[in-house]
Amino acid sequence: MLDTPAAQVPTLSLADQARDPDGFATAFGGSFERFGFAIVADHGIDPQLISRAWALTEALFDRPDEEKRGYHIPGGGGARGYTPFKTEIAKGATAVDLKEFWHVGRDLAAGHKYAHAMAPNVWPDQPEGFRDTFIDLFAAFDTAGDRLLSAIARHLGLAPDWFDHAVHDGNSVLRLLHYPPIPADAEGVRAGAHEDINLITLLLGAEEAGLELLDKDGRWLAIRPPEGAMVVNVGDMLQRLTNHVLPSTTHRVVNPPPERRGHSRYSMPFFLHPAPDFLIRTLPGCITADRPDQYPAPITAHDYLHERLVEIGLVTK
Repeated sequence: MLDTPAAQVPTLSLADQARDPDGFATAFGGSFERFGFAIVADHGIDPQLISRAWALTEALFDRPDEEKRGYHIPGGGGARGYTPFKTEIAKGATAVDLKEFWHVGRDLAAGHKYAHAMAPNVWPDQPEGFRDTFIDLFAAFDTAGDRLLSAIARHLGLAPDWFDHAVHDGNSVLRLLHYPPIPADAEGVRAGAHEDINLITLLLGAEEAGLELLDKDGRWLAIRPPEGAMVVNVGDMLQRLTNHVLPSTTHRVVNPPPERRGHSRYSMPFFLHPAPDFLIRTLPGCITADRPDQYPAPITAHDYLHERLVEIGLVTK
């Protein structure tokens, strides 16, 4: 087994939010300030829906490689559909990640004002039931994300609905991740050290060992959530918005110990993004004499996303 010490990230219950919204916000925001991560149980996503999604994810990645590559969109930046094994690379890394993935985005009505920035979904012919299941799961993640953003707003001294306008029809992405079995001499790791781009990430599937965060003292710490709990972390957009009050913590997925190298690892992160035209401007309440504004020039979420996708090799300039 991996012997990395465990991060003491608290496990919170989202069910407590209705009873004590301020208390939950304080605990959730405090975990973010300390670790950039939180663990959230009782997140409200139907366990049966999650079970169907896991089964369909495994079935999807079991399809022939040639078939999966038929859903890859060259030049699409991996925004929708399939991205093949060894495509993405962490910023500053020298070896590509040992993973393949599928992206599901928000379905927009014809003629929507964000259609230029948010590509239509790509749906596989097989496995059966894939489209309906992941439309439902995307919506469930959206709901959970809205509740967590409300807690963040309270923690920052903002109105509980402050993020509603920012994420309405936001460019969020549900990623289905497959880390295949790897040989002992594999070059690289399943996911190199990186930070996420978005506001917050909601992750299912971290029970399988491998996810680690880089603590403030330079130590790598393992994240070990209870069965069924969600791991939530700060993304770079939220870090920028809060002037680093809420830190976007470096994390990675390390290769498994020898006894697990013949097994696949699956996870489902939901990258919660603002709408493309949302202006990321430092919150005034996060600027002080001791914490001057690190980002005096605002930037739209769309432009910021493009900059970062170039850095990780998913799009060209």
